[in-house]
Amino acid sequence: MMNIIRTPAVELSSIPAIAYKQKIGSGGSGLRILRLDRDAVAVFTLNKRTAAPVAFGQVDASLFPAAAVDEAMELTDGLPYSARGKIKVSVFEEKQDEQDVTEEETEAVDMVDSEEYAAIVARYSDETGKINYKLLNKDFIQFAAKSKVVADLIAAQADEEVIVAHIVKNRAAYLAGKKDSLSDQETAALLETLDEIAPRSALKELKSHIRRMSVR
Repeated sequence: MMNIIRTPAVELSSIPAIAYKQKIGSGGSGLRILRLDRDAVAVFTLNKRTAAPVAFGQVDASLFPAAAVDEAMELTDGLPYSARGKIKVSVFEEKQDEQDVTEEETEAVDMVDSEEYAAIVARYSDETGKINYKLLNKDFIQFAAKSKVVADLIAAQADEEVIVAHIVKNRAAYLAGKKDSLSDQETAALLETLDEIAPRSALKELKSHIRRMSVR
């Protein structure tokens, strides 16, 4: 049985439940909340732009109120992905829904199992286990400010995505202690994973810095 690419599970205080965020096989991420006192599960897909949870199928608001969903989003925000097994709540035997897209098992074809991703998590995770994106952005900005290649890309009016990819590719290789950089496809997959963990803040400061450099 293959593992799921998901965050650690967190326990909610607003309702008796646990929750975790996971990658969806078709792309993007989802949120799953499991009641501990009854056989009830709520599944949400997360909007890639706003990170807002969108119910997948029917969700009983009396069992999964908005406050609980908000708490689950807050507690899982910034937690890193890793390959983990499915969760089975001991109170009941969880039913498997073949139509549940967020429970789709994914092959290890993304960057979660890579040395580069592991190095980023190890370098920038705080004492709570969440990735400190403020520190990550600060480090990446310092690299961008000193990089001649970045300066040349900005002077050539390269797309913001190209510049960000170059920065992430080089920093990831450095942190992992590698001489060879990631391929463009691997870099895109790594960027996607970082964005899924914290969609509204992953590389926001770095991108703002690049835009400021571009208008000088």
